[in-house]
Amino acid sequence: MEASQLTGVYCTRSPKAPTTTQAKIYGSNALPRSLPWKPISSKPFLGGSYLLKKGGVQVVSPDIASLGLAVELLCAWDDEYEGVIVDPYSLPSSSNAFASALRASLLEWKLKGKRGIWLKILQEQAELVPMAIQEGFNYHHAESGYVMLTYWIPDEPVMLPAGPSHQIGIAGFVMNDKREVLVVKEKSPCSCSGIWKLPTGYINKSEDIFSGAVREVKEETGVDTIFQEMTAFRHAHLVAFEKSDLLFVCMLKPLSCEITIDEKEIQAAKWMPVDEVLKQPYYREDHMSKKIVEICMATHERGYCGFIPHKLTSKIDGNLSYLYSYNEKSTI
Repeated sequence: MEASQLTGVYCTRSPKAPTTTQAKIYGSNALPRSLPWKPISSKPFLGGSYLLKKGGVQVVSPDIASLGLAVELLCAWDDEYEGVIVDPYSLPSSSNAFASALRASLLEWKLKGKRGIWLKILQEQAELVPMAIQEGFNYHHAESGYVMLTYWIPDEPVMLPAGPSHQIGIAGFVMNDKREVLVVKEKSPCSCSGIWKLPTGYINKSEDIFSGAVREVKEETGVDTIFQEMTAFRHAHLVAFEKSDLLFVCMLKPLSCEITIDEKEIQAAKWMPVDEVLKQPYYREDHMSKKIVEICMATHERGYCGFIPHKLTSKIDGNLSYLYSYNEKSTI
């Protein structure tokens, strides 16, 4: 049995339990996907004591003990920033038990000098959210299946990182040997509806920029491509849901020419001479879109240097990731 100390309780990992996956660090938000920890030991809490019981640990403080009651602490662990991360898979199923455990845990964390508290509540536990808000927690972000709440203990400005503030998009510039550019017409109403434009889309979760560009072009037009380099990116603010927007423009080399559109998203797609693309009134009025095409043409014809990915290991997390840097192989 391997023992590990968490905040306020001792836990052990059972050999039969699934292996804990590596945490992904986001500020002080490090949340493993599964947490097979089980409270087992005893330790003084606020001058009181632990009472072992089947399936958990009851913690009795002097004041509570005098009333003949026992309160269970939330299972949690310390992060790297003097904060606490609550195990979302060990939250009490009873609303009353959760409220009592949360109050007792907050008192314990305050006495220990903890700072930021991260509380992830799964969708099936949604009834616990109002109770956490009532105790002073704030919304941080939400995704499919959960909501993340935070609590800042010190009486000073909040130092927790903000929630996700950007959406990431890509545009794929694909040109064939005839100086024709692969363009599409969007099916859904938008500001560029009816305009022949570059294929664009959003990056999926845990997807690299260059992979997303290749995928998006394939999905919308059926054309197979390979990534060459990133030529430019656009940064805009207060776009969808008041979030900022990053659009990365990628040069792609076509491996096929036959077009098969995604009829759910695209009205039409075709190969169009680049001069005809720029002659559209939209491009004469939209200096941003025109500049993007001009930069891509300069890359294609005159050796304008963009950025290429280098797969490297970072000591911060020990994982391989991509660093985009100046394409030294090109010549201006």
